[in-house]
Amino acid sequence: MGTSTTSQRTDFTLDVLGRYVCNGLDEALRSADTTLRADARPFDVIVIGGGSFGPVLAQHLFSRDETHRHRILVLEGGPFVLPEHVQNLPMLGLNVPGKTSIADLRAAGQDGRPRSEVWGLAWHSDTQFPGLAYCVGGRSLFFGGWSPQLLEAEMPAEQWPSGVVHDLNARYFREAAEQIGVNETNDFIHGPLHDALRRQLFEGINAGRVTDAIPLAQLPLHLDVPPGTPASIREQMKLEAPLAVQSRAGRSGFFPFNKFSAVPLLMKAARQAWFESGNDDVKKRLMIVPNCHVRRLKTAGGRVTEVETNLGNIPVSPRGVIVIALGTIESARLALLSFEGIPGYHLIGRNLMAHLRSNLTIRIPRSALPLNPAIRELQASALFVKGRHVHSDGTPGHFHLQITAAGLGASGKDSEAELFKLVPDVDGLDTLRAALADDTHVVITIRGIGEMEPHNPDSHVTVDPEPDEFGVRRAFVSIAPTEKDLALWDAMDRAAGDVAKVLAGSLPFEVLSQIRDGLGTTHHEAGTLWMGDDPATSVADADGRFHHVANAYAAGPALFPTIGSPNPMLTGVALARRTADRLLSTARPTRPEAGFESLFDGTESSFKMWQSAGQGTFALVDGAIVAEPGGDLGLLYYASQTFGDFVLRLQFRLDRTDDNSGIFVRFRDPHKPAPVRDDPSVSHPPPGDSPAWVAVHTGFEVQIDELARGDKSKGVPDGLEEHRTAAIYGIPLGQMEGTQVFRRSAALEADKWHDFEIKAVGDTYTVYLNGQRTTQFTNVDPFRGKPPEVDPHSGYVGLQAHTGRVAFRHIRILAHRTVTLDAFVVETSEVEAMATAYA
Repeated sequence: MGTSTTSQRTDFTLDVLGRYVCNGLDEALRSADTTLRADARPFDVIVIGGGSFGPVLAQHLFSRDETHRHRILVLEGGPFVLPEHVQNLPMLGLNVPGKTSIADLRAAGQDGRPRSEVWGLAWHSDTQFPGLAYCVGGRSLFFGGWSPQLLEAEMPAEQWPSGVVHDLNARYFREAAEQIGVNETNDFIHGPLHDALRRQLFEGINAGRVTDAIPLAQLPLHLDVPPGTPASIREQMKLEAPLAVQSRAGRSGFFPFNKFSAVPLLMKAARQAWFESGNDDVKKRLMIVPNCHVRRLKTAGGRVTEVETNLGNIPVSPRGVIVIALGTIESARLALLSFEGIPGYHLIGRNLMAHLRSNLTIRIPRSALPLNPAIRELQASALFVKGRHVHSDGTPGHFHLQITAAGLGASGKDSEAELFKLVPDVDGLDTLRAALADDTHVVITIRGIGEMEPHNPDSHVTVDPEPDEFGVRRAFVSIAPTEKDLALWDAMDRAAGDVAKVLAGSLPFEVLSQIRDGLGTTHHEAGTLWMGDDPATSVADADGRFHHVANAYAAGPALFPTIGSPNPMLTGVALARRTADRLLSTARPTRPEAGFESLFDGTESSFKMWQSAGQGTFALVDGAIVAEPGGDLGLLYYASQTFGDFVLRLQFRLDRTDDNSGIFVRFRDPHKPAPVRDDPSVSHPPPGDSPAWVAVHTGFEVQIDELARGDKSKGVPDGLEEHRTAAIYGIPLGQMEGTQVFRRSAALEADKWHDFEIKAVGDTYTVYLNGQRTTQFTNVDPFRGKPPEVDPHSGYVGLQAHTGRVAFRHIRILAHRTVTLDAFVVETSEVEAMATAYA
């Protein structure tokens, strides 16, 4: 049964978001089927996983693909559920479930059924995990709050490719920070409580009272601060929490992102793709298919050739690539199921890492802080401390402390309520203020996050014998701490205790809870497909491509050689953007010859310099302008400039040898009324009320028509040379003034690029096709072909949409105002060399 073409109704909702953002796999496959449509194009980037990082890569690839070369297909195993982060929405009750195992789920009769609507667990393990959110956006809908940047020391040179580290520090960390909102100070975290805690913590670290805290002078300032901020305050700002929340608009007229998730990025790209396509799936550059579970990747000759899913198989085009962007464990499982037999297969799934996590919650009296007694509502605070513990062998281990605090009454216990959980409306704001108007205590939670040691042989992902509900073998996950991990955990807990003492000052404080979370509960798994320069000691290269599978890439924390202490969101987003740019490196703008100016170089920015008139359609496809007919003549013209004397060079391609198009030169502005031939002082709308006809009547057309068709309605027969490719349309042949001297060129092949050169000098027009001069003509009609010096509204150049699909690219011009014809003479050999260079 095919995908419904309209929004579907449930008992309660109309699925507008899902239908307007997503497609069914049947729709995606039809859009790429060249047996159904000649203009269909296969998907050449297939992103497997629509969770946290696949959408980032897909959206960046889509938006930066200036030549519109790529078609992108995003496959997500779950449904479309939410349009943005759950904390940006009213209280839904979509809470993250607790850790579990498949054995526990079976015992409770829940195996195979999602928990909390979308959460599932796909692997066996002796360690319990909360699992994965099977939905568009994945875990980015639920997490991603604290996203600090990796320090240089957390990317050791012996582990991380030097080119990756350079690119991250030079560009991609900054881009990712701006995208997820951690580059600016948290303008929603302020007030006396925050200022007092930050100052007290700053003084305690500088006094050496927090064991293993990295001295602030050794840390970079990770946030943008206003110019003129005093140096002392700038140092304190290093303690600001890098929360992935943007509450300040980037510029006037822009809305803030709020808490980051990947879904809005993907939705925007999908809707832009729809807008560009004119609701034609064949022309959509990006499609999202939910509820599509990838079982396996089929390979041949060291390449992925087919993607096998529960909904059907997807062929991979010869130039196509696939990107595995599932969770770290599921990415490793898919690679293990798909790539058996390749060199280095035994490395896949190794190097599994997660984070060590502890939570210390204390309650201190407000008198422990230097606060004005007149201030009654203390509100909230969020702070960040970076730590480094040096082991006995001299190697470092990194951790950080995430500190949240809230002013509460004597019985309050939840330090995160105001920071994460309360979304007050206007009517509820007074109630909230009243409830917090007598803050007598401050509740503080100090959460420690520490890195695990890489390449622990006891931590890995393998394939389990049991099949899942899709008939493929599950993963088995083994994860265990090393002696260094346990030592780091102890050091991190000591530092948390020191911070508690610093914040409490000289007063006693109450410990409300102190626990260590189990491994696997942080949702921060990483490392199973780690990148490196040496294929013998890593799974993927510096671009995220599998060393031994030519067209397979990975995205997300699975690529990390080491995990560091930060939440993997920032680094994962940075690497996804970098990989997208690597995939774009083959689509480069064309450059004109010396002296020539590019009118269209294959990019979206140059395409936007052209305007359409009439009923044909023109689209940017793979670096070319593709003209398709409508019900009447179509015209696309370069609207930014007019030209007098010039040499115009371009390439064109026919889909079929009976396609018909042309290049118009020296015509009037099609959006202005055309003068009446008998009385140029009088203007009227163009014939047929189509502005495209202005180009026909006021300029000249260099024809593209291998059949030299006439116009039977006007008694003009087929086969006249004046209607053939590279002739000036409708100008009689002959040696007399006002006629053209035409010589037919060799027959043109379809699906091959051909070169045109068109010269206009004074009233003389000369045309070259593939290096051969085909025609020359001197105009004697004072009504047509006027340069802008004669008619300021004339001198435009444009492309025609008439019959069939004709593509144009590499359009450039050498323009002069006053030159002689001899100055434009170009030897045939030079034109042939140019044609060879751009073929």
